[in-house]
Amino acid sequence: MTRAAAEPSDKLDGGSHAKAAVRLELRLLTLTALIERRIAQRFREEFDTTLPRFDFLAALDRNGELSLGEISRLLMVSNGNVTGIVDRLVSDGFVVRSQRNGDRRTSFVRLTTAGRAAFAEMSAAHEGWIDRLFGAVSEREAEQISAKLRSFRSDWESET
Repeated sequence: MTRAAAEPSDKLDGGSHAKAAVRLELRLLTLTALIERRIAQRFREEFDTTLPRFDFLAALDRNGELSLGEISRLLMVSNGNVTGIVDRLVSDGFVVRSQRNGDRRTSFVRLTTAGRAAFAEMSAAHEGWIDRLFGAVSEREAEQISAKLRSFRSDWESET
C-alpha cells in the first residue's frame, strides 16, 4: 500500500474522509449502473445483442483465438455464462469453436469474418454512445480521471 493510501488525506479529517469516500463510492456505483443500463438498451435496440456478448467479441478482437477458460478469466464471469454466450454467437455466425490436437476437454473460439464485421459496427456505435454520454468531460479531464482511477486500482491490488 502506498503511503498516501495508508494515511488520511491532508484535505479531510478521518471522519469526514470516510464519509466522503462512501459518497464517492455511491456516486461511482450509480454512474456505472446508469451507463451500463443505457449502453445495454442501445445494444438491444440497435443490434439485438447484449453487453456481455459485445464484451466477448471485444475480447476476441483484442486477443485473437482464446480458450473458454481464458475468456472466462478476462471477462470475470463463470464458465457456464461463457458457454451460453458462445452458443448464441456460434448460432449468429460470429464465432467458431474448435479444439486443438483433438483435445475435446478444451474449446477455443475465434471471430469469423462476419463476427469481425459485426464487432466493428458495434464498436463504432459504442464509441459514439460513450462520447455523447461524456460530452461534457474534456479529453484532458477524462485522462486525469482515468489516471486517478488506475492509481486506486493499483493501490488496492497491492493490498491483496
